[in-house]
Amino acid sequence: MQAYFDQLDRVRYEGSKSSNPLAFRHYNPDELVLGKRMEEHLRFAACYWHTFCWNGADMFGVGAFNRPWQQPGEALALAKRKADVAFEFFHKLHVPFYCFHDVDVSPEGASLKEYINNFAQMVDVLAGKQEESGVKLLWGTANCFTNPRYGAGAATNPDPEVFSWAATQVVTAMEATHKLGGENYVLWGGREGYETLLNTDLRQEREQLGRFMQMVVEHKHKIGFQGTLLIEPKPQEPTKHQYDYDAATVYGFL
Repeated sequence: MQAYFDQLDRVRYEGSKSSNPLAFRHYNPDELVLGKRMEEHLRFAACYWHTFCWNGADMFGVGAFNRPWQQPGEALALAKRKADVAFEFFHKLHVPFYCFHDVDVSPEGASLKEYINNFAQMVDVLAGKQEESGVKLLWGTANCFTNPRYGAGAATNPDPEVFSWAATQVVTAMEATHKLGGENYVLWGGREGYETLLNTDLRQEREQLGRFMQMVVEHKHKIGFQGTLLIEPKPQEPTKHQYDYDAATVYGFL
């Protein structure tokens, strides 16, 4: 397998007096703190999306990064190469966990069938990587916000077909998380909100979102997933008002 970071040594604890920019000065994973190793207290995870998927683009320009796993080519082959890169990076960085959205690790494809088949293949790849490296999955989630179909919401979309597509993504991502031994499953409603109440049926959308969440919990128990379900609050990204605006809002909704 090709190495991508072979010019770098593995990041290790060297103490506060170290002058090495690629060394831990204060984080010592083996140091005991209140009877537990520091690594058990500070459960660092590397995220797949910004680390390996972002191409350097911003709202004013195209991607500026030149990365070998983002070159033109067959999508599934590039996803497997990206997994090689990711797990080499996890090893170099000495992180015990990673996390992902479904389409971070697997190409979405041109159809729902292709999405499911691609993801199934990549789950097998990731399972092998985890076994080889000892790196574990902290949490998985579904990207129900990037594709244009979710422009008017995912769980709150007025189109039943879009609602069903989002539900299928969550089912598939949760089952993948379960198979990979993930410790949590995350829900973030990046498109669940509104710009103005002039074109929003607030009651309908909240009821849909509530039913969607109930279905997620039902499926968690159906497949025997023992991990924790987490909701990520985040205000105004990208909508003016989001239904998961902050922790208090989510608590009240639940």
